[in-house]
Amino acid sequence: MATGAPFFLMRLMSSSVAVANRAGGIIRNILKTGSLGVVDKGGSGEYDPQTEADRASQKCIIASLLRTYPTVQIIGEEENVHLDDVREEFIEISQDETVLSKPCPEDLITVKPEEVTIWVDPLDGTREFTEGLYDHVTVLIGISLNGKPVAGVIHQPFYGYENETQGSKLGRTMWGVRGLGSFGFTHIPPPPGRCVITTTRSHSNGVVMEAVEAMNPDKVIKAGGAGYKVLLLLEGAADAYVFASPGCKRWDTCACEALLESVGGTLTDVCGEHVTYDPQADSYVNKTGVLGSLKDHKIYVDMIPESIKSNLRGKL
Repeated sequence: MATGAPFFLMRLMSSSVAVANRAGGIIRNILKTGSLGVVDKGGSGEYDPQTEADRASQKCIIASLLRTYPTVQIIGEEENVHLDDVREEFIEISQDETVLSKPCPEDLITVKPEEVTIWVDPLDGTREFTEGLYDHVTVLIGISLNGKPVAGVIHQPFYGYENETQGSKLGRTMWGVRGLGSFGFTHIPPPPGRCVITTTRSHSNGVVMEAVEAMNPDKVIKAGGAGYKVLLLLEGAADAYVFASPGCKRWDTCACEALLESVGGTLTDVCGEHVTYDPQADSYVNKTGVLGSLKDHKIYVDMIPESIKSNLRGKL
C-alpha cells in the first residue's frame, strides 16, 4: 500500500461516498413531499417506473462528480445530465475524510480520470420505493477500469427507517476498493451447508424460478434491486443471488461486483462469465443474467441447468 497524498482513485471514491450521501438525502426529501412524480418509462410492455427521486438523484451524482472531475466518463440509468442545467443546490463537492485516510492499492496508484468509467444507478429498486418497501432502495456508484470493476459505493437512504425515532439519523453508506477491502458494514460469512437464495421480486418468470429451484434452496428471499440483494449476501442473510434472465444493466451490477469482490465474493452471469463494463458497448443489458455469491461460486454456476444457459447465450 502507498502512503502520502491521496491518489486520484481514492479522491474519486471519497467524492462518490459524499455524493451518495447527498443523493440519499435528496431521495428522502422528495418522499416527504408526498409527490413522487411517477412516470412509466417502459417501452417493452413491462411497467418500469421512474420517479422525481430517480431524476433528482442522478442530477446530483453526475453533476457533482463532473464538477470535480470534468474528464471522467459517467454512464447513468436515467436521462443525460448537463452540468449547466443542474441547480447549484444539487451540487456536492465535499469529500469523505474516512476514505481519504485510507491508502491507495499499489496497482491503482497511476489510474487517471480519463481511464475510468463511472456507472450510476441513482435509485435502485424504484418499484419498491413507490410501494413503500424502503429498505430495498439503494444508490449505486460503480467505478470500472479497463472493463473491470475496481471500486463501488452502495448507499441505503432509508436504513433504520423501521426503527426510526425523533432525531435519529437515517441511511448508511458501504464502499469498497479492490485490494483495499470494504467499509461501512459488518461482513458476515455464510454458515456452511446452508443454501438461501435471493432473487427478483418484481421481474420473475418461469425460467428465473427454474434456476432458483435447481439450487434446492432452504429458503428463497424475493427482493427488489440488485444493490439490496447483494447487501443480503454481504451481511450473511443469503448465500447466492440468482437471476437467470436479461434485465439487469451494467449500472445495476458494477458497484455490486466491486463490493462483493472486496470481501472475496464473485459476481458473474449465470454461465460463470464476468461482465465486461465497456462504455462503448451497443447495449448495457446483462443479457445472460446475474449470479452472485460469497463462496463456492462455481458450484452455483454448475447448478444452473444447461438448457437455461444455452437459451440465454442464444439471445446474444
